[in-house]
Amino acid sequence: MSVLCYNKGCGQRFDTDNNPDDVCTFHPGVPVFHDALKGWSCCKRRTTVFSDFLNIIGCTKGPHNKEKPQEPVKPDVKEIDEQKPTFNEYIISTPKPITAITRPSADEPMVRIQHKISNSLKQALEKLKLSDNTEEKKEEDSDEIKIGTCCKNSACNKSFQGPASNDEVCSYHVGFPIFHEGMKYWSCCKRKTSDFDTFLSQEGCTKGTHIWRKKDTGKKVVPCRFDWHQTGSQVIFTIYSKNSNPELSYVEANSITLNIHIMFEGEKEFEQNVNLWGVIDVSKSVVNMMAAKIEIALKKSEPMSWARLDLPPPVSPPKEDDKGEEDESSEEDDD
Repeated sequence: MSVLCYNKGCGQRFDTDNNPDDVCTFHPGVPVFHDALKGWSCCKRRTTVFSDFLNIIGCTKGPHNKEKPQEPVKPDVKEIDEQKPTFNEYIISTPKPITAITRPSADEPMVRIQHKISNSLKQALEKLKLSDNTEEKKEEDSDEIKIGTCCKNSACNKSFQGPASNDEVCSYHVGFPIFHEGMKYWSCCKRKTSDFDTFLSQEGCTKGTHIWRKKDTGKKVVPCRFDWHQTGSQVIFTIYSKNSNPELSYVEANSITLNIHIMFEGEKEFEQNVNLWGVIDVSKSVVNMMAAKIEIALKKSEPMSWARLDLPPPVSPPKEDDKGEEDESSEEDDD
């Protein structure tokens, strides 16, 4: 009875009772596929065509083999899965839009945000105190205007040379300086320049009289340049005010409202109230006071991107009277 030979490259049937030692021609090696070449490890013949590879005659002679080779052991899928690195999976849900229902009430109590004072601001304030205790106090005690005293109006370069200086016309700026995107100008006339010396030499746009000493007018509300940016967890509101007073300045807020009150450069005052676009955690927010600016770091209650800093006021629907007038006008046009 004939059986199948399992030697590689043979595949013939043979009689077990008639199986000489040199009747089978086969490959004792293993297939080798490398760089598009196909062959056997036991001989050097190579080809690029798979059908030709199957037809390569064996390189070794021997008896036929009726023993079927054992199938390779399949890997245990569970063991492979156990060897894979494990990762913690987190489901990130899209933040829900803030609606009138989910948005906290604006009537929440206001809480003052903790503030930190930088060393640069402390040093600047100490220098101001020393200068105030010397020259300014001496000038305030005496009513006499000294020769060479400069006019206190912005951009006026005149100095007091005697009683005749009071009759001169003073050219000055009533606004405040603005530095934005490399350009420098005054808010009252907006003659822009990129050169700082040219900015300082600009003649004032308003005519008046000289002011030789500062008037004690108390607090003076002035605008300040400010901007904001955000990270994934914070909104940073920056106010560019020089030498702010930590004792008289404060920032208070609730979940959706921000009130800012800054006193800087002696008598100047800046106020800003913001109805925030998103919701913040007041307890984790902080105010960083520096010599040239103040940064208010507002902690977001949810890690989501804000479309803008402030929430635009709601658009009121047109009144019924207005609708009636519009309808009447349309009817008249049809007639």
